[in-house]
Amino acid sequence: MPEITNKLLEVKGLTMDFGGLRAVDTVSLDVCTGEIVALIGPNGAGKTTFFNCVTGIYKPTRGDVLVHPPAKKSQRINGFKSNRVTTIGMARTFQNIRLFQNMTVLENVMIGRHCRTTTSILGAILRGAKTMRQEQETVNRSYDLLEKVDLFKYADEFAKNLPYGAQRRLEIARAMATDPFLLLLDEPAAGMNPQETRALDELIVRVRDTEKIAILLIEHDMKLVMNISDRIYVMEYGKEIAQGGPMDIRNNPKVIEAYLGEEADA
Repeated sequence: MPEITNKLLEVKGLTMDFGGLRAVDTVSLDVCTGEIVALIGPNGAGKTTFFNCVTGIYKPTRGDVLVHPPAKKSQRINGFKSNRVTTIGMARTFQNIRLFQNMTVLENVMIGRHCRTTTSILGAILRGAKTMRQEQETVNRSYDLLEKVDLFKYADEFAKNLPYGAQRRLEIARAMATDPFLLLLDEPAAGMNPQETRALDELIVRVRDTEKIAILLIEHDMKLVMNISDRIYVMEYGKEIAQGGPMDIRNNPKVIEAYLGEEADA
């Protein structure tokens, strides 16, 4: 297990109501430097709604979402737009693949670099030295990321032509292109076969170890969760019912009843 130091994300008492429906009910969670943290629970437990509140898609009804970027000022980001959350240093993927299918693999990653460039519209038109330099840096960084996720050979392919597992890895590369300190993955193994899932398992750990990016993931594949997570939070009906290390969660009666037992009975 990596050395864990300071908190990067601190969520306190997060609540999200949709009219009379409470989708997330007073959930608290934190992620520290060097951690892989998993958020699990049955379908409808409120996990993706929680992610949406943290990443600016929804503004929580109550609670605090605090970020502590390395070497930067801490901020309360409730109500921040998604693009601003990304600029601060939190990037995410989605349960349903959201690639630009008719653009190349390289172009998809280059789009992720947009929030880290400073070229103005005038600069883009005149194509001065600064613009040209930033464009080349974007290309170089994008190729580097494709190599890190084993997609370099597909750089000039259209995204839609990639195998399914490779499309998932491309989404991760595009998120990494924003230079995040925290990467949020929403069911990254969904729809993958066992071989693709094993490769994803290795990739997530490698991103954490070599890129120094902490990970928060939602995932139904319990083998993957137990293999790579340092800590696990469990939700049911919008509430947090357990948290702890993999062995604690595996043996927790509430979790067995709410989630693991559901899988065993299937």
